[in-house]
Amino acid sequence: MKPVLSFVAALMLAGPVFAEGVNIRPDIASVTVDTHSGPVEISRNPDPQNALTGDWALTSRPCPSFCIQPMTPAPGVTTIGELELLDMLQDPDVIVVDSRIPQDHAGGTIPGAISIPYNEAPDRLDELGCEIDFDGFACEDAKPVALFCNGNWCGQSPTAARRMIEAGFPAEKIHYYRGGMHAWRMLGLTVAAGK
Repeated sequence: MKPVLSFVAALMLAGPVFAEGVNIRPDIASVTVDTHSGPVEISRNPDPQNALTGDWALTSRPCPSFCIQPMTPAPGVTTIGELELLDMLQDPDVIVVDSRIPQDHAGGTIPGAISIPYNEAPDRLDELGCEIDFDGFACEDAKPVALFCNGNWCGQSPTAARRMIEAGFPAEKIHYYRGGMHAWRMLGLTVAAGK
């Protein structure tokens, strides 16, 4: 019987696979996003000792209000991760929406995201490519949107998605970044000042 190479040994024989440093991916150290304030470079914090602190470090918040959210908040909505969100942030046809309450947004947000609090989302569909009509909104030309809030235990963006769909926004144009600010911060990605 021939010896089987371990996965680690095979990687060592194959040569370096990962780029040095704290990159987004082995081949991507950063991405640049156009924002209302100008271009912002998104990268990961290079300090290997960096850690979450304050409320972001808490793991056991009471439910309600901090109940674990479903992977998909409504039928037709696509759940995405960080790499997909980074792609969307670089696409001028996509709108990334911070659906948290204003004081959470003011504490820091994902660069390039606009603030539309979850309780205002169904009334602000005109900012997402819908047209105001007699009965509310016509959303034939709705833009793709990515919604996020505070993370896996935050119900603000799932609520926004459901309310947007009820108001006529097409579910297939909604993307849900379930990890939200918690995962974004946990990965050491750039956080912009909220307005």
